[in-house]
Parts: sequence; structure tokens; C-alpha cells
Amino acid sequence: MTLEAPTEEREEAIQSGGAHYAESLPVEYQPTAQYQELFHAALDASAARIAHAVGAVTETVIAERSPRPVLVSLARAGTPVGILMRRWAQFRHGLDLPHYAVSIVRGRGIDANALRWLAAHHDPRDVVFVDGWTGKGAITRELAQAVAQFEAAEGVTGFDPEIAVLADPGSCVRTYGTREDFLIPSACLNSTVSGLISRTVLRADLVGPHDFHGAKFYRELAGADVSVAFLDAVSARFPEVADAVDGAVKELLAADRTPTWAGWRAVERISEEYGIHDVNLVKPGVGETTRVLLRRVPWKILARAGAGADLDHVRLLAEQRGVPVEEVGDLPYTCVGLIHPRYTRGATGADGKAVNV
Repeated sequence: MTLEAPTEEREEAIQSGGAHYAESLPVEYQPTAQYQELFHAALDASAARIAHAVGAVTETVIAERSPRPVLVSLARAGTPVGILMRRWAQFRHGLDLPHYAVSIVRGRGIDANALRWLAAHHDPRDVVFVDGWTGKGAITRELAQAVAQFEAAEGVTGFDPEIAVLADPGSCVRTYGTREDFLIPSACLNSTVSGLISRTVLRADLVGPHDFHGAKFYRELAGADVSVAFLDAVSARFPEVADAVDGAVKELLAADRTPTWAGWRAVERISEEYGIHDVNLVKPGVGETTRVLLRRVPWKILARAGAGADLDHVRLLAEQRGVPVEEVGDLPYTCVGLIHPRYTRGATGADGKAVNV
């Protein structure tokens, strides 16, 4: 199926209410040689930090949520994280945990057929939803609402909608590896770090009432696939971070981890300050900013003054797309991506890249 639509067309359709983002796919960005080098450099530099966060979040889940959790990643960003958590549980405890990836779509909720399947095969109380990072917390809220609706409709109870994440810079969950906003290199790429799977698709002519949500498999990109290389690079650092993780987990379990939702408040402030008036067009954090540059029509990037190598790939992408990067002093995130707020195709330059504001 041809599901891809040009970024500019998708943006116009999404913002005008003419189409939902899950009905089409963005054209997959194929990284330049320079960008691929940045991905590998970022992975090399951050693999131990990611391994530490994987260990911390997995140990917290095992201690607090279930001794034998069923890991359910939110596709697609959560998928590599769920696999890493599964590998940590095997490495540290000899556990062989079940792992699934389930689709959740903003505005449409979670895949109800997938939840029915999970409820039929596992105790819902053991299910732990997993994602890569939090931005402002929109998916956190979406999941809580979707699970409540599902349980009311199906008469099923026991699912805990709180997401376990590697990084929670938005302070909107209790189960996380870190609250630092740092680069998780899997955010740098699209399907080539996610098992060649597209973002999920939900369209009535393709997905029937009894089907799981759909996704596209990009077989033709197999030569550029680094999914396993990413997982192996992080897993290789597990032994060296194990002792540090033990100490960090003791602190985490004793700490007050109540979400402050500081990220959501910052996004609301930025939305008003920049005259956007729509929090959905403000994408905070390194991961979300990268997504804006790869998939949407970016307007500008706000970068925290002094943010270093974590933003190298963001600066390169912004340069490639002709997007200004503005340094800001009091940013709670390392960076924030702003989607063009009143997007029509007339808003881009003749090359379809530069945005004339």
C-alpha cells in the first residue's frame, strides 16, 4: 500500500482537520552519511547512560509493579526500550519476560483488540506499559483515559495505565530511569532503529473492527537497519553499570517521585509566549524535537543555552531544513520543537523546506 504522503501535505491536512495523522505515514527520512555518523557517535557516547536508565526503570518495575511483569511497549518509540528492559531482566535476574508492542494513537486511543488479547492471555495486573520518554505527557493522559474506557466497556479490571519510561523530563510519570532530558539515539532515526516498522496506521479501509492496528514493514530499508546494533550497543554496557544501578534504585525507591507536570506547564507557557495557542504543536524534549524535524513542518527550535553534544543532530537537521535554532535561558528541557502553527503549503520556500514566517 502507498500510505506515505509528503510532509507538507500531511501537515496541512492534519491542521485543517481534513485528516488524522494515523491515516497516512510521513515519507521516511533517509539519513545522510553525516547524519548516520552522528547517530553512531551519539550511541557510543550515550550507551552507558541509556544502559543505566534501562537498569533503573526495570528494577523499579520489578520491585514495585510486578515480580514478573508483562512488558507492553507503546509502538513505536517504546519498542526498543521494552526489548532493552527484557534483556536487563534476563541479564540481572535470569527472567524471561513476555514482551509485546501495542499501538496507541492520539485522539483515537489504544488498540482495544490488543488489550482484549492481553487480558485473555495474561493477568492485567502484571501488564506494564513502556515508552521511550515523556514529552509534555499527552500520551500519559491518553493512555489513562483509553484504559479506563476499555475497562468500563469490557468489564475487565487490573490494567495500570501508568507508563514506565527511560526518561521523564516532563515529570509526568512515577516509574522512570531518569528525569534528565538527554538524547536516546533511537529517537534520531525512524524505522531503521525500530525493526523496519512504520509508525502505526489506523484507517477504516485497511484496519477492520477485529484487526489489530496496522503498520508498514520497510523491507527495502534492510540494508540501513541498525535496530539490533542499537540494542547490542546498549546491552553490552549492562555489566559496567550494574553496581551504579543498584545504588540509584535504592534512592529512586525511597524518593518522592510524584509527577509535578512541570513539563506541561512549560509547554502551555511556550505555546502562549510564541503565539501558537495549541499545545499539540509544541514538542518538548530531545526526542520529540527530533521527531518534529524528521516528520513535521518545523517552525523553529528552542535550545537551552549551553546544551552541548546532545543537540548536534538537532542542529544538523535544522540546518538541512532551514529552520532557525533560538537559544533560550530558562528552558526546563534541553530543547523544544515548534511545529509551524498556521501551516499551508504557501508557508514553505520554493524548495519545500525553508519556512517563511
